[in-house]
Amino acid sequence: MTPYGKLFLTGSCFTNHNQGFYAMASPPPYPPQVQTAQPSGSEEAHDHWNNFLTTFFSADVLPQSALQTIFEPIRAPSLDSMTVIGQIGQTMDGRIATITGQSKYINGSSGLSHLHQLRALVDAVVIGVGTALTDNPQLNVRLVSGKNPTRVVIDPQGRLGCDAQVWREDGTKRLWIIAEGKKVSAPSGVEVLTLPMVDGRIEAATILKSLRMQGLKRILIEGGAFTLSHFMQAGCLDRLHIIIAPIIMGSGRPSFELPAIEHMDQATRLNIQTHVLNNEVLFDCDLSSQRLKLD
Repeated sequence: MTPYGKLFLTGSCFTNHNQGFYAMASPPPYPPQVQTAQPSGSEEAHDHWNNFLTTFFSADVLPQSALQTIFEPIRAPSLDSMTVIGQIGQTMDGRIATITGQSKYINGSSGLSHLHQLRALVDAVVIGVGTALTDNPQLNVRLVSGKNPTRVVIDPQGRLGCDAQVWREDGTKRLWIIAEGKKVSAPSGVEVLTLPMVDGRIEAATILKSLRMQGLKRILIEGGAFTLSHFMQAGCLDRLHIIIAPIIMGSGRPSFELPAIEHMDQATRLNIQTHVLNNEVLFDCDLSSQRLKLD
């Protein structure tokens, strides 16, 4: 496993686009000159997304566009049969919530549309129980067209209530991951997966293998900070999408919970491409070189 300390982002994307929800950041000189993306609610943007969505799930080559540049890397697995994407929305000073846990909404409409696009492109979306309890998310696709992904909650101690929104019946598969030896009374239609714990947690690789056995191969790890950091530290992410909103909070809960480092040479530098989503910026981080191959 690759230990992560502080994260540094390197690299850039040198092509401008103006299709769908995205504009690409340009190279130096600074400040970068960027092309403004079309409004996410425009009819042209929705038509472009619908055409892209159809092609994404076909065997056809994706036509060149901003959407293709961002989502092509998650279309096919590169190491084994799975592709795992992490996603987090944060402020400019690296916060995902206030000190009380309130986070709705840090990202604006473009950042939220991007999140819903990711949901529409994956087989399953995964969150930890902390996020489920604090945010009570729906985890469905609402802001763009597309099929709802399987909803997965990692909840070793079975803390989540049966009235949580993720368990509502809407024809979508729902999975409740708990630790061996625990018992829960699952709502109707919710499948319980019991997995072993190691050093007080269910290992990320074990979770991915279990999801693969369910036929789920393109996975979105949506949060929170503990769950996302666990998958990163375990080498279980292919890509990481960080959407930065033009907000400075000054305090609050950090985006990552990673081991402390003493020296800067212990920090991990990431290869990235940047994309402008109207007034927010997407950092697409390539973690494929550090990804653990699943047995």
